[in-house]
Amino acid sequence: MMNNDINKLEIYREAMRLGEVVWGVVTAWDFFAKDTVGKQFVRAVDSIAANISEGYGRHHYKENIHFFHYARGSTEETQTWIEKSANRGLIEKTTARQLYRELNTLKKRLNAYIKTIGKSTTSKRTTTIASDQ
Repeated sequence: MMNNDINKLEIYREAMRLGEVVWGVVTAWDFFAKDTVGKQFVRAVDSIAANISEGYGRHHYKENIHFFHYARGSTEETQTWIEKSANRGLIEKTTARQLYRELNTLKKRLNAYIKTIGKSTTSKRTTTIASDQ
């Protein structure tokens, strides 16, 4: 049931892995913590991979970039939930710092991917325009 094409994308695999890490952390919490912070935390981290997947499946560079921007926003939201979880004593500070660093790395990689898509499409458009003239 796995989409092999997108699984070739390292940032997607990393986003999927982070989602499972957060899931493992949140499932150990008590009901109140899961119901308030936990659900939001899991939704935020899961939406990173979901938006990467949706953008990847659109097959048009502008839509791809659009959804990768959503994924980048979800990394920011996830970092907020990490901070709230740590401040409320739901996760250890060391775990919070590690997750935060991993999300920072993922954000940088998302930015690089967005730039790569933009550059490759710009050069293709320039080549097409030049050859049409």
